[in-house]
Amino acid sequence: MAIFGGVPLFYMELALGQFHRTGAISIWKHICPIFKGIGYAICIIALYVSFYYNTIIAWALFYFYSSFSTILPWTNCDNAWNTPDCTNYFGMDNVTWTNSSRSPAEEFYTRNVLEIHKSSGLKNVGGVRWQLLLCLFLIFTIVYFSLWKGVKTSGKVWVDAAAQIFFSLGPGFGVLLALSSYNPFTNNCYRDAIVTSLVNCLTSFVSGFVIFTVLGYMAEMRKVEVEDVAKDKGPSLLFITYPEAIANMMGSTFFAIIFFVMMISLGLDSTFGGLEAIITAVLDEYPDQLSHRRELFVLCLVVVCFLGSLSTLTYGGAYVVKLLEEFGVGCSIIAVGFLEAIAVSWFYGINRFSNDVQAMLGKAPGLFWRVCWVGISPAFLAYIIVSSLLKAPPLTLFDYKYPDWSITVGYIIGFSSFMWIPIYMVYKLVWTPGSLKQVSGFQVAQKNAIEDSCSLLI
Repeated sequence: MAIFGGVPLFYMELALGQFHRTGAISIWKHICPIFKGIGYAICIIALYVSFYYNTIIAWALFYFYSSFSTILPWTNCDNAWNTPDCTNYFGMDNVTWTNSSRSPAEEFYTRNVLEIHKSSGLKNVGGVRWQLLLCLFLIFTIVYFSLWKGVKTSGKVWVDAAAQIFFSLGPGFGVLLALSSYNPFTNNCYRDAIVTSLVNCLTSFVSGFVIFTVLGYMAEMRKVEVEDVAKDKGPSLLFITYPEAIANMMGSTFFAIIFFVMMISLGLDSTFGGLEAIITAVLDEYPDQLSHRRELFVLCLVVVCFLGSLSTLTYGGAYVVKLLEEFGVGCSIIAVGFLEAIAVSWFYGINRFSNDVQAMLGKAPGLFWRVCWVGISPAFLAYIIVSSLLKAPPLTLFDYKYPDWSITVGYIIGFSSFMWIPIYMVYKLVWTPGSLKQVSGFQVAQKNAIEDSCSLLI
């Protein structure tokens, strides 16, 4: 999937942003105006991500603060939040792990950090956890003062871009368009795409050894299968499995502090990228109204994101996080990537796009890239969208099964971002003067672009 789907689209977005030098909304004026709704969809998806992703960073900040103790609080079962089901199997003989057993790390996460036991589900999420509210406020304060002056003042565009790749290699979030728009026109974006993708794949491969080594050891200690240790419990790998392993290492306090500093740093970098995508897109689209009011716009955006995150800070906030993670991004971002590839390679024209790349790099993309952009990548993404919709497994978190009405709400959330694509198409065709002529010309351009694309593959 990465070779034929992720990397080609990653390269495509870098080239688009660098050539047209604008954000995710206004870039479609240069490519195919009728697809401008893609830019609005990208901004809404990025907004949904900010509603839950920063809450996860707030959890990490809570862990970071809790790590400053001689004995880590998730090491044993002697704390006020522990239950009779708490089982500390490390360093003990004759301990039997049952289906009802819970590790100290799991109970610290669920009963002390989240306090999810005080919520019965999405119908009753309960009140806001004030400790997490303070953590989130601090996170957004850092975010604001990191973004209010803009990318050009920081001088580290590709540090943010590289961090974003570790969050997700796939394009569609608008981050690559935003950050690459600040690059020099002749920057070698092809090299950037290849090197960054290779580093991402290599680190993922190496980290796999670490992850499964830890999971295998824990499975052996519990006398259970690996899949039972790594059951889907939200971000359980970060907040249960790794802390549990760290707690049983020499110098556990030091390594816990370092681990959560790393998590917070990577999370903030990804947040910077996601919000910068929204900021660049909106400021480039409305320069007369907002170009001299960046600080105020960033402040308003951060406030909206903070208020939108409040539901994830409740006792049942983890249920909301899971819902947003599954439906707020999910198929919507894949559909955006699919339509991006179609709009650029079929409507804008693969020859035209190749000429743009040649103007920047001095050479046109090879046959492999053109084949992927025209056919393979869209086909991969279409298959993923259809299969995920037809074979969606039941949504669960811990022992909670999401009710049918919440799944419906999830699909509404997902559609609320994607719907702006057809809405803008209808608006463009109906309300633009001379729209019938434009439709006719648009169809001719489409036909020529498709014929042009097919001729390259013969």
